[in-house]
Amino acid sequence: MTQDASSQLRPLGRTELRVFPIAYGLWRFAGTNVPAATDKIQAALDAGINLFDIADVYGYDGKSGFGDAEELLGRVLARTPALRQRMVLASKAGVDPGMPYNSGERYLLDACDDSLQRLHADVIDLYQIHRPDLLAHPHEVASALGKLHAQGKIRAVGVSNYSPAQVDALQSYLEVPIATHQPEISAWYLEPMFNGLLDQCMRLRTTPLAWSPLAAGLLGISVEQARRDAHPPRLVTLLERLDILAQRHGCDRMAIALAFLLAHPAGIIPIIGTQRVERLQSSVRAVSVQLTRQEWYEIVQTSLGRPLP
Repeated sequence: MTQDASSQLRPLGRTELRVFPIAYGLWRFAGTNVPAATDKIQAALDAGINLFDIADVYGYDGKSGFGDAEELLGRVLARTPALRQRMVLASKAGVDPGMPYNSGERYLLDACDDSLQRLHADVIDLYQIHRPDLLAHPHEVASALGKLHAQGKIRAVGVSNYSPAQVDALQSYLEVPIATHQPEISAWYLEPMFNGLLDQCMRLRTTPLAWSPLAAGLLGISVEQARRDAHPPRLVTLLERLDILAQRHGCDRMAIALAFLLAHPAGIIPIIGTQRVERLQSSVRAVSVQLTRQEWYEIVQTSLGRPLP
């Protein structure tokens, strides 16, 4: 990691973990080509990124492949152990295909052991509940996370796709603070800015990790494609606004979309999932883009399709 990248590191919740403002999501990490997979991890680290987000269900295609992404990353780390020392490793559990969710205590304890084995790791730095299990009492979830933390198998805990009320319920039983909350957030999907989620993150000093920060690729399509595919007119207008700002700031649209999230006072860390090295490098440029307050609100109002009151 360069000295400049090191100076950008942020705390992960109230833990001692420090991470770059952009994370690398491994939901598309698949296959058996370990050298190629190693090159992607190396490229992300060389760009300054040190938080790697994976899950036990990544790689599952509806029939088989549960654990495949973790398995591939584990093979990378076994082949080049020095890479592990440079990364903050995050994984998730709780999606049980066919169930669909399971955050029962025994399930989570076993799931963590399985992830550790697949990852060839002694500890997972950040262990997150992937989606809330409506049949798991928060006391049971907290008990599992507390045991894993006490056993030294995980360093910090987080949640993903929880409502603010579900976070409060879980935290009330947890002895360790929830370090992260991973919701969907993008310039196209602003709901967490208005439903109290990001306000709760600031109150609890929980770091929001934004999944799908480019709206599942929607923010990367051309204006012409958006029109051709009959996307909502406000998406077309948003893409045009992002392009104007990209030209003004001398970067690409992706950097503007990520910079928009980075500017929020909650300290949002966008998780990018590109498999292309050049896109990794381009995304890091977002850290140096400084949107003005007016530009930031222009994006919000364009996305909403109306002025704020």
